[in-house]
Order: sequence, then structure tokens, then C-alpha cells
Amino acid sequence: MTKTKLMYRFMMIAVMGLIIYFIYMNFIKDPGASAFLSHKTGAKRPVQLPVWLPVMYVHVAFACLAMLTGLINFSRLIWEKRRRVHRWNGYAYLLSVVIVDVTSGYMAPYATGGKLTSIAFNQLNAYWLIVTIAALVMAKKKRIDRHRRWMLRSYVFCFTNVPIHFITWVCYAGVGLSYTVSYTIGVYGAIVLLVLLAELIVRTGFKQSGLSNL
Repeated sequence: MTKTKLMYRFMMIAVMGLIIYFIYMNFIKDPGASAFLSHKTGAKRPVQLPVWLPVMYVHVAFACLAMLTGLINFSRLIWEKRRRVHRWNGYAYLLSVVIVDVTSGYMAPYATGGKLTSIAFNQLNAYWLIVTIAALVMAKKKRIDRHRRWMLRSYVFCFTNVPIHFITWVCYAGVGLSYTVSYTIGVYGAIVLLVLLAELIVRTGFKQSGLSNL
């Protein structure tokens, strides 16, 4: 098995594992999001649960769809043999990002940490949409290598919650900071980390890593 195929299989296992985990945690184990909501302090406004909860469901569902469609379109086989599938799957990814952004925009004012965290989420939403549109523009111009690079910059933000919760856990359980402060650090830290990670791969290891040929 080539390095490229091995990396793609690793990505596939990791993404599918995360999708199953997110679906289980949000739709089966805690469909009322009681554990998550128990930490919501310092928000700009009280959570309107009858509206917030369905929006959260849509947010999670389309975040999972973005992870899946993004993964599919990094497949070299799909790109070379199923161009139409690649194209329409890409539109599904774009639609998923838009819906995740819109739902995140609704939930941002209710974010733990209040205005400081809300601003970070809104800036993230804008940046994510911009880099995703940039990937679409590069595809339309047939600049495939640049298209894939911008897609990588976009795709990393499908996993924003992973570093947010890891950094939050380190700060809260490891360092002993309050949950609100820990979560705020987690949000800003995750954004910086993902931007730097994408740029590191794009600028120094894109071809060597095999991502340009997945």
C-alpha cells in the first residue's frame, strides 16, 4: 500500500470515528445538551432552548456532512474517475459550510464566555466561508493545485471542536482555570492552531505528505 493510500485510510477512519462520536454524543447520549449547557455562563443572553436546541441539531448534522463530503473530495479516485461526483459533492460541502456558519452565527451570542467568545466564533465563520469560496474560485479557474490547498485550509475547520475541547480540558482539569476562561482560551487557541496547521502543511509539507495526491 502506498503512503498516499495509507494516509487517506487513516483520515477516513479518523473522520468516520469523529462523525459517529458526534452523532452519539449529541443525538443519543445527551440529546438535550444538558452537560454542555451546564457550563454556559457569561453568555450575552439566556439560551432559548426551544429554538437553540433544533439549531444545534442542524449545526451538528451539517458539520458531520461537511466532514464526510470534504473527506470524499480528497480522494484521488473520485477526482480522476468521477469528476461529476467530485463537483456535486463539492457543492454539498460548500452548502454544509454555509449552514454550519449560519447556525453558528445564531448560537454565537449564547456562547460560554460571552462577547469575547462570540466575537471569535463570528470571525471564524467569516474566515471559513472566505477560504471555502476561494477553493471554489480556484476550481472554476482550473487551478487544481491551488484549489486543493484552499480546500485544506477550509477542511481543517470541520474539526474545530476537537482542539477547542482538548485545550479547554487541559486548562480546566489540568491547570485549574475556571471553565469559562478555559473555554475562551480553547476557542482562540483552536482557531490559531488550525490556521497554523493548515499553513504548515500547505507551505512545507503538502506534496511530501501526499495530500496533494489523495
